[in-house]
Amino acid sequence: MTPTTIPYGLKRAAVICVLRNGSRFLLLKRIKDPNKGQYTPVGGKLDPFESPLRAAYRETWEETGIKADAMKFCGVLTESSPTAYNWMSYVYVAEIPLLPPPPCNEGDLEWIEFADVLNVPTPKTDWYIYDYLLKNKSFVFDAEYDEQLNLLVMQEELENILVFQA
Repeated sequence: MTPTTIPYGLKRAAVICVLRNGSRFLLLKRIKDPNKGQYTPVGGKLDPFESPLRAAYRETWEETGIKADAMKFCGVLTESSPTAYNWMSYVYVAEIPLLPPPPCNEGDLEWIEFADVLNVPTPKTDWYIYDYLLKNKSFVFDAEYDEQLNLLVMQEELENILVFQA
């Protein structure tokens, strides 16, 4: 297969796989970009010809060794910036047993209580995702960043509400 170059600014398709046990989230302290040094759910880019659901199962397995019994589609996060950081992520959640965090080649996995999410470095968008998940609410988030990737504004499009503004 010949590698293709994604045109500058075009959205990349990805999955965000939120692994949770009640109000605890199994988060990854990333060792590489994007979001290096921050706590995020596992996930990654879709492979060619792969559905988002299959990618969610694959990414969860590849990064944690966990075979989720079920993945529930929760919403979409679209991130736009004037730089190469432009993503459309399908967000899934899986309820999993409270197990010791497995090793991961992407960083260290840790259980974080929702109440403590704001006490660890995490992308600003992610807190809203966890909040909506715990409320069992679907979402379509649209986040816009500046050139330094500072979050400027985040809109939830299903209810047409502004959830964040810098």
